[in-house]
Parts: sequence; C-alpha cells; structure tokens
Amino acid sequence: MKSLCIKSNNTDIIIYLLDKFQSLNLDSIHVSNNKFKLYENVIVHYKADNLDAFYDNVTSILTDTIICFFEEKLLKRILEYNYFYFTPSEKRQILNLAINFLETDTISREDNFFSVYYSVLDYISNNHSIVLDGFVNFRLQNYMKDLDYIIDISVNKFLIEKEYNEFINILKLYVSLNPFNSPLIHVVYHNGESTLLDIDKNIISTEDNAFQAKYLSDITFSSNDYALNTLLNLTPKKLVIHLSDKKEDEFINTLKKIFENRYEICSDCNLCSLYKKNLSLK
Repeated sequence: MKSLCIKSNNTDIIIYLLDKFQSLNLDSIHVSNNKFKLYENVIVHYKADNLDAFYDNVTSILTDTIICFFEEKLLKRILEYNYFYFTPSEKRQILNLAINFLETDTISREDNFFSVYYSVLDYISNNHSIVLDGFVNFRLQNYMKDLDYIIDISVNKFLIEKEYNEFINILKLYVSLNPFNSPLIHVVYHNGESTLLDIDKNIISTEDNAFQAKYLSDITFSSNDYALNTLLNLTPKKLVIHLSDKKEDEFINTLKKIFENRYEICSDCNLCSLYKKNLSLK
C-alpha cells in the first residue's frame, strides 16, 4: 500500500484537492481529510499495484493545484523583488502581460506544467508527506526560473508598449497643433502596403520625404514608415483609409490613434474596388 499526506492550511486548496481526488478514476484509492494543529491534511491511500498510474494521477492533481493557487503569487513575488522600482500601476500592467502570456502561449504553459510535474513526481516518490507551501517555496527552482523569464519578457513588452504610446502621443499632439496642409488624403491599404492619393486621387510620392523623415523613431511600422512621415508632413484635415481586404494591422491602428478624429474607414467604394481589381491582376 502507498500512502501520501498532503498538508495545507488554505481551505480553498483543501476543497480543491478533495474535489479532484473524488473525481479521480482510479480503483483501490481512499481519500480522507483530517485537521490537525498546524495543517489540514488530505490523506491518500492506494492499495493496488499500479503505482505508475497512482503517481501520475496524484502528481497531475498536485501540479494543477500549484499552478492554480500559487503561480500568480510567485509572479508577483518575482516582480516585486526584481522590479521594485516600477510604480504599483506599472507592476499591475506587467503582471497582466505575464498572465496573458501564460494563458495564450501553449508551449510556455506546457513547459511550466511539466517543470512542476517532474519536481512533484520526484518528491512524492521518495516522501510520504508534502507541505504544499514549503514545497513551492523551496523545491521548484526550475519552475521559478521559467516564471522569472516570463516576467522579463513581460517587462520588455511593457517598456516597448510604453515607448510606443509616448511616441503616438507626441505625434497626436503635433497633428492637433499644426494647421492643415491638405484637405483630404486617401490611404489605399492592401496586404500590408499603402498607397497615398490626394483629393484628386493622384498618387502622392512618399520617396520625396525619404530623406526628411523627421517624425520617425526607432519604433518601426513595417514598410509604411515613409507613408506615415508623408502624412505627418501633409497633416490632412481628413484621412480616408481604404481597406480593400478589410484587414487592420498595427500600421492602420497607428493611423487611427494619431488621426483619431480625422479618419474614416472605407472598404467598399469605387476606389477600393479599383485597387482590389488591379492587385488581383498582378
């Protein structure tokens, strides 16, 4: 017979564990719950011979428990220790980026799971009891390294987004304070490439401004940097963005932020149809 005692003083964790073990599809397993002076214990007894199945099931449950109840706390701890100089608001934003990354990045999520899984498996294979808080704090070095890396990625992303937003705010201010140099400009956008047309629908050359790109920074917007620079030089009163393929990407979102009250999105006018037809013939 194999027995394991899981210790915690967190009631929510105890309820979670009992629910998981009760739904476990494994013969010859008995689960009990006892409360002692320091910890509340979930005690698991297994009387059959398939120890591999027992260890796998118990390890998976404990791994899910650790990730569910401790991961966000560990991310906060790493953030507070390594990046204490950020404001509380900035740290909340970074934490949200880290959580979102873990929720959306399947590979990182699986790596984290198995990092915890193998640590838990090694421990319960050689011990009859596990104190969850102590185990998390002292036995998960590889998992902590993974979380540390995710926090670093999230900090870098936060700083890039912060620089981007500051850059956008400067350009918005420039557009709002300068007089209009053009009544209307059309931006025909398809497959990540833009063509600028004036009010008479004549093509505006962006190459003329290639060596006067004073509004561009280290932040790049794919191949449309010079188109953006031309628009900022011309400061149109109205901007019509023609999306023949109806797809909005980073460049289009940037134009919408800079020309917030001056733009209009179009996807089904004669100009859209004309450019869509010409592009399909290429």
